[in-house]
Order: sequence, then structure tokens, then C-alpha cells
Amino acid sequence: MVQINKVYVRFGRTSRTRFGSIRLRSEDNSTLIMVTRMFQNPAFPEEVVDHTLAHELVHYIHGFSSPYPRLHKFPHRGGIIDKEMKDRGMGNLVSYYRKWVNLYAKTL
Repeated sequence: MVQINKVYVRFGRTSRTRFGSIRLRSEDNSTLIMVTRMFQNPAFPEEVVDHTLAHELVHYIHGFSSPYPRLHKFPHRGGIIDKEMKDRGMGNLVSYYRKWVNLYAKTL
């Protein structure tokens, strides 16, 4: 993946269900990835943080909130995010996240 614009990662609000988001900033054509402030807690699993960042970067390379051409009509249709992550050697993060999120959802 070639970075074709500036990409910033910042902490956003504390969200218990939305861990990350990505948007293209119109004022300078940069990309902003926002992650939940919950990630500041050292007890939060590192794999979930890594999965969230990778997930948002897949959106970036698929042309969502980036200058890249859009590769798909919908950003999540047909499991394309997980497939891309697995193709790029991050299947372990996908597996960990799926197991973890099921347990986490029961605590909400």
C-alpha cells in the first residue's frame, strides 16, 4: 500500500461499540482515523487496537475516505474487509477480534 495523502490517527470520543472511523478531510485532503479513547486503557487487548487500525486502513486502500479510487460500492459487503486482512497476513487479528467481540458484547 502506498500512502498518497497524509493520514492522521487520533483519539476520538469514548465509545463502547464503535472503535474506529475514517474520514477524508475536505480542508486539506488528508485522511483522519479516529479511535475510541477506551484504547488508552492498557488493559484493552492490543489485538483489538491492531484490528481496528488495520480495518480502517483497509477502508483507506479500498477508496473509502481516501484519494484512492473506490473499489466497491459498499465498504463491508460480502466480508471484503476480513478477506483483505486475511490476504495481507492478518487473519490472526480477524480471528482474535471475532472471539473477543462476542465476549465483550455480553458485558454491555
